[in-house]
Amino acid sequence: MRTLVIIIHVIVSLIMIGSILMQSSKTAGLSGVIGGGAETFFGKNKGRTMDALFARITEVSAAIFIVTSIILSLLIK
Repeated sequence: MRTLVIIIHVIVSLIMIGSILMQSSKTAGLSGVIGGGAETFFGKNKGRTMDALFARITEVSAAIFIVTSIILSLLIK
């Protein structure tokens, strides 16, 4: 049981690292601020972009990571 949880934990951590690294930076400078404002103003759907997908993958993998961490801490005792 513990081995299975460790394997899931490692896979989820690699997915989380990858999704974090694939996200664009939030500090793109002045051009990012102007471009981001224009995208919002002209109605680009933020929910369907790749950044939104990577953010969702990060959220889900972080939740699974926390759950597997708790399970592992309970199994070690």
